Amino acid sequence: MNDKLILDGHKLNWHKDRVEAWMDGERIAPITIDCALTRSCNYRCVYCYGQLQNNYSRQLPQDVIYRFLDDAADIGVKGISFVSDGESTCSPHLYNAIIRGHTNGIDMALGTNGYALQYDRLEQMLGHLTYLRFNISAAEPMRYAEIMGCKPEFFDVVYNTIKACVLIKELYQLPVTIGIQMVLLPDFADQIIPLTTIGKDLGVDYLVIKHCSDDEDGRLGVDYHGYYRLIDTLKRAELQSNEKYSVQVKWSKILSDGNRKYDRCYGPPFIIQLSGSGLVAPCGMLFGNKYKKYHIGNIADTSFKELWQGERYWEVMDLLASDQFDPHTMCGCLCLQHKVNEYLYDLKHNNGTNGYMPQHVNFI
Repeated sequence: MNDKLILDGHKLNWHKDRVEAWMDGERIAPITIDCALTRSCNYRCVYCYGQLQNNYSRQLPQDVIYRFLDDAADIGVKGISFVSDGESTCSPHLYNAIIRGHTNGIDMALGTNGYALQYDRLEQMLGHLTYLRFNISAAEPMRYAEIMGCKPEFFDVVYNTIKACVLIKELYQLPVTIGIQMVLLPDFADQIIPLTTIGKDLGVDYLVIKHCSDDEDGRLGVDYHGYYRLIDTLKRAELQSNEKYSVQVKWSKILSDGNRKYDRCYGPPFIIQLSGSGLVAPCGMLFGNKYKKYHIGNIADTSFKELWQGERYWEVMDLLASDQFDPHTMCGCLCLQHKVNEYLYDLKHNNGTNGYMPQHVNFI
């Protein structure tokens, strides 16, 4: 099944009805929503884009989260990933939210550092997830602590939690995909091969090695050209793949020099992001207070369905798709919508697909 994992691309080809509706000018529901249940985090990763996204923070109560999940199902959202700008395991409502969304018919996913996951809830949680991804960018405790901004002993806690999840999946033959993710900066090169080996030893389904996004001012200081020095090492990492374990490098972004090939931002109607504060914005790159002109509302104040139906939502979407917004200079690089934007921008040149349906098709 791992040959059906698309970790460096998009899956809009399997949502042609919604793409065609958008092409016809219809107001479509997002296919995927990427969000968090809180802005809190128990780590301080050196590469974290969330530190650049400050906006008003509030704790989202369960009734607000449930209303959002019900609205999403009602309007036709297909997948919700709890990732975004906060560590959702810090919310007391995480497990109930996963169950509520899945019960509503939505594919649910979680990206997490894994430290605060509760052992007594793992079995229940895994039965309601399409995928679970652990963010782990180092393979030894001291480097883990340096890179991820936590105590060295956190590494063993997370390692054992991943191992427990794999065992539960195998014991109950659950369809959930369990993966690990390395956010790569050139300075982390020493951890690529060790982390690849750890992933295989743990028995996870995949390791994805991805770029680090930076904002338009380069405040994280990502050396995109430095990735080229790692090509041979990254190729060696991919060679550890087998029929049960896939190592995939996000080559298209890692070797992009942080540049875009499109001049319009068309992706947010298909894949929108919500902050852990409840803020609804077209994408995570625009969460910060200085981007208020692109903010749509907050699900704690107004239901997501009402926001989606409102004129403000579509005014923002239309603004991003216009010549008044330059994705090359007015937002961060290599965003969540990047591959979707490439496809939509080139759609008039290629409007077809063939082949099998990939895994996690509702997380585009």
